[in-house]
Amino acid sequence: MILNSPKALSINRQGSREAFPGKASTSLGKLAKTLAEVESRNEKRAAGATWKPSESELHGKIVEFLWWMKKQGYKETTIRGKGSRLRRLVKLGANLFDPESIKEILATQSWSDSGKETTAYAYDLFAKWMGIKWDRPKYKALRKLPFIPHEREIDDLIAGCNKQIAAFLQIIKETGARAGEVFNLKWIDIDIEGKILTVTPEKGSNPRVFKISNKLVSMLNSLPREGERVFSAYKTLRSISCTFERNRKRLAYKLGNPRILKISFHTLRHWKATIEYHKTKDILYVMQMLGHRNIKNTLIYTQLISSENDDEYICKVAKTVEQAAELIEAGFEYVCEIDGVKLFRKRK
Repeated sequence: MILNSPKALSINRQGSREAFPGKASTSLGKLAKTLAEVESRNEKRAAGATWKPSESELHGKIVEFLWWMKKQGYKETTIRGKGSRLRRLVKLGANLFDPESIKEILATQSWSDSGKETTAYAYDLFAKWMGIKWDRPKYKALRKLPFIPHEREIDDLIAGCNKQIAAFLQIIKETGARAGEVFNLKWIDIDIEGKILTVTPEKGSNPRVFKISNKLVSMLNSLPREGERVFSAYKTLRSISCTFERNRKRLAYKLGNPRILKISFHTLRHWKATIEYHKTKDILYVMQMLGHRNIKNTLIYTQLISSENDDEYICKVAKTVEQAAELIEAGFEYVCEIDGVKLFRKRK
């Protein structure tokens, strides 16, 4: 006999009244009510009506989706980003099974178009995974020129951080690598003697090889080698980011320079790309250095230094071969020699 059929419930109820009056009758009544609710919900879903799952059910579905992303080979940063956006929608009351609910939430938020676009793309992938049809709203992020700090501000920040964070920042400054690429660096990727650092790409681009400075070599040598990764003291990229943000806040207050608060890991990547284009005027070289797959993403760096600064230089002198080598590694170019002293310059 089928348990949740009306007939079965009727027989069970009658039997319970005779044998177990009171509590048994109440329990079966609750069971009947629960089964009726389930049947009603299934009928509504079958009829195409909107079903509003509980928040715990939605979070469980997000976990399933993120695990699917993991199995499909998506990067950890991408998975975390998608998950964060979907959880935020749920917190705001969205029903992930109802596309119109998502559109309503996005329409009523005071987020930037960039934030709405990113969230819409996160749900777009979730909807495809669920087999839900929806028309993604046409939010379009406004392209803004990134903030480019002065090199002195970057160096002040690096000098004020702990050894691990300082080395992390110096690597990005010298290579323009993505934060995730630096976080995943292994000791085997660094040739200390040859001063060579190899970056394994994070987003499908080609591996890149960089010559690093004596300063960075010294910083790396001061780090403990407690694991396979260079920055194994931090379990996740988020944990190293949080430590960096605390260091940055303290330094900005100590130096009385709020501009330092605008410096992020990615800011150093922007700075490196801008400086390299300014020195070489070779956009293809900058594209290769950054690991970009689309030159449109690189062209923005042609706009970030105004022409009025083209003739402003920092001048340095070298009396020995070692001093000259250090200046060249720091990006200075040789100009001439006067009275046995070599002169070098680098654009401000």
